[in-house]
Amino acid sequence: MTDLSTTPLHLGQTSALPASPEQAVLDYVPNPRPGKPYLVRFTAPEFTSLCPVTGQPDFAHLVIDYAPAETIVESKSLKLFLGSFRNHAAFHEDCTVGIGLRLFDEMKPIWLRIGGYWYPRGGIPIDVFWQSDVPPAGLWLPAQDVPGYRGRG
Repeated sequence: MTDLSTTPLHLGQTSALPASPEQAVLDYVPNPRPGKPYLVRFTAPEFTSLCPVTGQPDFAHLVIDYAPAETIVESKSLKLFLGSFRNHAAFHEDCTVGIGLRLFDEMKPIWLRIGGYWYPRGGIPIDVFWQSDVPPAGLWLPAQDVPGYRGRG
């Protein structure tokens, strides 16, 4: 995690895509509205990773919702982190839950959830969901509204 007293590593800078999720640095900045419960949503409709068995690409529509505490994740660093999965071989479950856990462990939000809506390979779509706990009382929680895969129908 970047020290909040320093300038974020990526913001306003030219940054190369990290070679792996482990090498990616996520930047966090102070929450501009601490103490005011609100929801932040990031949607990544073109997320990609690799199947760890076949090496074939896997595609997902990710939706990340969180209620910030002291920090928020800087969006450019998040984009680079998510992009670093392009050549990362892992199962859908590991990618989805791993992204949620890393954000939760480093940012320490009040609450976080991630929905991974994976496109089918072998005829079966796999959707993976993780949340840190029950949502805080009073937090407006919009539906993720990603339709299930319907094939050509």
